Amino acid sequence: MGTVERGPRLTGRDAECGVLDELVLAVRAGESRPLVLYGEAGIGKSALLDHAAEQVSLLGEGGGEFAVVRIAGIESELDLAYAGLHQLCVPVLDRIDSLPPPQREALRTVFGISAGPPPDRFLVALAVLGLLSEAAADRPLLCLVDDFQWLDRASAQVVAFVARRLGAESVGLLVATRETGEPAGLPSLEVRPLADAAARELLDAVLTPGIDAQVRDQLVAEAHGNPLALLELPRDAQLAGGFKMPGGLSGSVQDSFAERLKAIPEQTRRLLLVAAAEPSGDEALVRRAAGHLGVGIENCAAAIEAGLAEFVPRIRFRHPLVRIAAYRTATPQLRRQAHQALALETDPDLDPDRRAWHRSEAAPGADEEIATELERSASRAQARGGLAAAAAFLHRSARMTIDPALRADRALAAAQAEIQTGRFDAAGELLTIAEAGPLCQARRARAALVRARLAFVTERGSEAPRLLVAAARQLEAVDVELSRSTYLEALSAAVFAGRLAAPGGTVWEVARAAGAAPRPNGPGPADLLLDGTALAYRDGYPAGLPTLRKAMEEFGSGMSAEQEFQLLWMAGTTAIRLWDVEHWAVFSGRHVRMARELGALGELALALTSQSYLQLLSGDLAGAATSNDELQALRAATGGSFASYGALALDAFRGELPAGTLEPIRHDATRRGEGIGIAFADWAEAVACNGLGRYAEAARGAAHGCEDPSMVWSPVELVEAAIRSGQPGAAADGYRRLTTMTAVAGTDWGLGIQARCQALLSTDPEPLYLEAITLLGRTPLRVEVARAQLLYGEWLRRERRRTDAREQLRRALASFEEFGMTAFASRTGRELEASGGTARKRAVPTAREPLTAQETQIARLARDGLSNPEIAARLFISARTVQYHLRKVYPKLGITSRSQLDHVLPR
Repeated sequence: MGTVERGPRLTGRDAECGVLDELVLAVRAGESRPLVLYGEAGIGKSALLDHAAEQVSLLGEGGGEFAVVRIAGIESELDLAYAGLHQLCVPVLDRIDSLPPPQREALRTVFGISAGPPPDRFLVALAVLGLLSEAAADRPLLCLVDDFQWLDRASAQVVAFVARRLGAESVGLLVATRETGEPAGLPSLEVRPLADAAARELLDAVLTPGIDAQVRDQLVAEAHGNPLALLELPRDAQLAGGFKMPGGLSGSVQDSFAERLKAIPEQTRRLLLVAAAEPSGDEALVRRAAGHLGVGIENCAAAIEAGLAEFVPRIRFRHPLVRIAAYRTATPQLRRQAHQALALETDPDLDPDRRAWHRSEAAPGADEEIATELERSASRAQARGGLAAAAAFLHRSARMTIDPALRADRALAAAQAEIQTGRFDAAGELLTIAEAGPLCQARRARAALVRARLAFVTERGSEAPRLLVAAARQLEAVDVELSRSTYLEALSAAVFAGRLAAPGGTVWEVARAAGAAPRPNGPGPADLLLDGTALAYRDGYPAGLPTLRKAMEEFGSGMSAEQEFQLLWMAGTTAIRLWDVEHWAVFSGRHVRMARELGALGELALALTSQSYLQLLSGDLAGAATSNDELQALRAATGGSFASYGALALDAFRGELPAGTLEPIRHDATRRGEGIGIAFADWAEAVACNGLGRYAEAARGAAHGCEDPSMVWSPVELVEAAIRSGQPGAAADGYRRLTTMTAVAGTDWGLGIQARCQALLSTDPEPLYLEAITLLGRTPLRVEVARAQLLYGEWLRRERRRTDAREQLRRALASFEEFGMTAFASRTGRELEASGGTARKRAVPTAREPLTAQETQIARLARDGLSNPEIAARLFISARTVQYHLRKVYPKLGITSRSQLDHVLPR
């Protein structure tokens, strides 16, 4: 790979510099490498970033071979949405037009270049990944992020996303932070204290000759190997005669800087205070603001001579601790004066949000005018997708509000925003503020709703349905529409909670409460969905069927895109309960499409899971695998903990559920309060064991799955497993549960499944098997057809009608082998051989170098006709990484072009 010519040596950091040199060479060779440097303040992380930048400059004249972008988090900008991201992207923003339109518009919106709906933060993150990839197309790119712990939340999430998804873009991303393990899931290197020998060497470089050895040893001991302490603390004292200890050495490095600040003139300290209060580093702005305090820019000379800050071309403090010390050592009155001066000089048209922030810092107490201005800033932040900033502005606005009732309103709005950003502790604190104010009926109802939503996102099941019902009841008298939508939320939460719902929040109890909700003026699809679901659970399946059918037909009509998107998951699960595969397919496809377009990754996880189940029942296990590949990429990209129910079902259909697979899933579902997850695990166990011929285990799993009122498929597995394991009573119970739905649903899917199950219980099953095969053959659910053929063939063999049996079993075997359902194929093959037939031996493919997991994902999507940018968006990587992997896929598969993928990859 080559070597990097060493620049100036960092004392005691040979190992760390070696790691960085290797990273630089790898990036130059075309790889992408993220690395997190973590350690305490002053330990040398910034110096290592400097080293990386210097090594890059040695690889080309003036850094010509590399492009370098460097940003730093600033504590005072924590509440300004995408402030750090703006630093990162501005140098490469000329590439923005090369991005796909959704990503391009998302980035334009968050940077205020154009107006548009608030984009999802992960769509923004994908846009930044693409932007950096495009910037690295001409020459390698090194991104240096210092003080990651002080990046605003939105920027930090984007940086973490990009770091996790880098592949083959020639981008190096070095992140320096104090926090261990943040950002999570990335290669990291701890920057440890210097060894004593290196510490002495570094200290000798700044101490005057003739220092007493004991004093030097004490300096080394008290610095604890911290390079900044070794370099800065000795400057605090004269070390007279070589025997005097610096007085600040036993304190912190920040204290050391505070002592040095005391030694400079008062006017210079005030100038530094203004610079510390304005994180932009804009020298002209600081100069104008300092003028209000009677300070001229010429007072910077003492700060420069003391090595505390630079002022050209922008203001830069020697270390973040200098900024902190300059700010915190000033009196509260002086700090307010500095912010007031900055507010006066900040353009209200160009930078209204930073001006509002300065004004709030300058205010000695509550101020309604400032609170209103902060509220407007929150609205602007939300329009750019900066939910974290919106929450922060609203939080500050609430605290600045004089009127208790208005303060409660703003606190509730801030709490809702904090829930959306995932800061649940902050949301709880704001709810406490809101509930301390005067609560009218409407405000009390809104507070109850926000608290219920907080419970839902933190617990998923358990208490959330009950709390949502209580909120919906309170809203009945003040906002009927919001009350009804909250009842629908409660029903959705109850479905998630399943058997884990707390008393008062079971799906039947929620349905009874929702059934008594005030009537709408003109019922729309959402109202029909609510009323029909409530009726079905409260009064029985047939009672809700007509209303739910109407809801399916009218769904989307007259609804806003936002409302439709929010209800698509509920609509899809309702279609499943109605055994309505046509609407299920429509809603599932629409849900996936809208989630991708909006970049709503939490919803995308639900949508992909639903899509994968439809693909499985249709026999498209390859498509289901692709959907689950996308889910895995989603989990890796976001660091999320989305449940793997789709992957679980795929393994079950393949007959690959190793011992010990299900218990962790059940445990995790229990921890999250998702009873529906336990039901899915039970059903998956039943499917897998029915395929493997382990019928007693299948019956046990299916019986447990029947305990969940929303799991409509478990009775199907129970009938088959119970009959095969000699439990006719259990089989009859499963059939009874099934027919309460399918007999009245009247769909080809439902009646076909009913006929198949009835045949297992019948003394004259042949007409029922033929009916099942005919009805199910009218649907896209080819797996259901093949399973009917298998059961029919098994019965024919037992009736000694071997020729007829072989015909059905061969058809079933061909389907199962085509689908990749190996367990069911083996079961069918055994039956075929027992009937006198011969199972065709499948050709063993020629051994080639196997594809990696990511190569497999990319190859499948390319086979399905997706372009490189489309594949990149699906898998949350860059288009350049897609092309890199495809170049490796072709020779591994023995092909030369994309068009040949369909011939070598099974569907």
